Formats: sequence, C-alpha cells, structure tokens
Amino acid sequence: MSSQPFDYTVADFNYIEHADGPQRLRLFMPLGTGPFPVVVDLHGGAWCNQDLKDCEPRDLMLVRAGFAVAAVNFRHAGAGYPSSLVDINYAIRWIKAHAGKLGLRAGAVGLSGQSSGGHLAMLAAMRPADPRYAAVASPDGAAVDASVKAVVMQWPVINPLSRYRNAVKLRDAGNPPAWVGDIPGRHDLYWKTEAAMEEGNPMLILERGEQAALPPALWIQGRPDPVHDYRDPRGSFDGNEPERFAENYRRAGGSLELKYIDNASRGGAASSDPTASFFRRHLV
Repeated sequence: MSSQPFDYTVADFNYIEHADGPQRLRLFMPLGTGPFPVVVDLHGGAWCNQDLKDCEPRDLMLVRAGFAVAAVNFRHAGAGYPSSLVDINYAIRWIKAHAGKLGLRAGAVGLSGQSSGGHLAMLAAMRPADPRYAAVASPDGAAVDASVKAVVMQWPVINPLSRYRNAVKLRDAGNPPAWVGDIPGRHDLYWKTEAAMEEGNPMLILERGEQAALPPALWIQGRPDPVHDYRDPRGSFDGNEPERFAENYRRAGGSLELKYIDNASRGGAASSDPTASFFRRHLV
C-alpha cells in the first residue's frame, strides 16, 4: 500500500435523526469522474465504543483504490440491539437514495467492518429486508433496499453468544487472559440477554436454516487472535469459529473466502490489500 499523499474529498452528513440526536456519515470520495462504487464501513468497539474516526485508515486505503467510502456512526452501547441495525440498514438506503447527486453507483454498494463492526456488516447483509432493521421508511419515499453486493469482515465477532460464553468462562476460572477485560460487560450492556445474542447471530442464523441473503464475502483473520479466533466452548464443531462460519456459509449456498494473516500485521497492507482486491472484483 503506497504511503504517497493523494487527493480526495470528505463531507459529513447527518443521515438519520433520533430523539437523542442525529447519527453522522462521513463520505470519502476519490477525485475524478464518477459515479463510484461505494463501501459502507462500520467501526468496531464490542458494540459499545469507538466511532467513524476509527475507520479512517481503512477508508483512505479504499479511496486510494478508487472507491467512495461512507464511514457510519450508529447507535450502540446502552441503546442496545437492534438499534445499530436500524441505523445501518437506513444508511445503506440513504446512500442509494442520494447516489445520483453524490456521484455514487447505487447498484455497487459493499459493506465492511472490523470486530463487532464485522458482525454488524454480515448481519445487515444477511437481513436487508428484516422489518425490524428496515423499520424507518426510506428517505423521500425512495424505492431502494438495503441489499449489498459484497461484504468484507476483518476479524469479526461472528458469534456474539459463543464469544460471550468464552470470555465469561475464562473470567470465572480465575486469572483470565488480558483480552477478556470488560468484554462480558460490553456484551451485557448492548445485548442485554443471551437470547438476543442468539437471535442476532450470523452463525446461528445459518445453523437454524433461516432464509438469508448471502452476498460474496471475505473474512480476514489474524493469528494468533483469541478474541476472534477460538472454539465455541459449548459447540461440537471440530474447529474454530472462522472455519465453522465459512463451512456454514458455503453449505447454505454462499461464497466466502477465509484468509489468515499474521495478527501483528493486521492493521496494514496484509489486510488492506485483500480488502481492496475483493471489492474490486465484486463492485467494479
């Protein structure tokens, strides 16, 4: 990935308004003649912290590769599930509804996210028409939906329930590893119950046999990474969660590439180059 400076534009939009205020979208645009394919990018933070500024290194990489990128803030933390999905679903439709005047291609929208953002990206992609997520009408009555053409997940929390149980098990055993930290508390704040972690769960959606959209997907996973690459402590699958999800996704008829990288290099070209390459194949 080149470190040379390059030109682009940035604009902020309040894309949705709630009683507690607006949620913001930051649109990065390459210079040149559009319309451009666009990636909607979702921050991580265990559903409880961070915001769109944390996406900027990845967003600038994608802009350099010729994509427009919409980094999105959304309700999280105590607002609880499914508030984030309501906002994300609407953000996708907002982008499509305004694509013409913004210089974007409404038919070439992808989703990206890291950690809990990867989970939200996959869940939003799998349930674009879920009536809970699509509860807010499209802007100006635009006839648009929240479907996407491709998803890139970087070390996602694909199974909130198994990650919660894994962290709680290690915490309660005494002398837990440092990564456990406040992860159980963040799950409790956002999800409230294990039943919610089970319901809003891409892994279990597939294992329950629910109908779901299955756009082409890429999972980039660092190793070693016990936060995201672990075995379900109550599961029977002979492997870690990335392999389990990949097998389920493919069995359901979807295409998913699982790419392992050195965890120490995951913030650089080792993750950004395959991300750009994947979106180039599926959005351009």
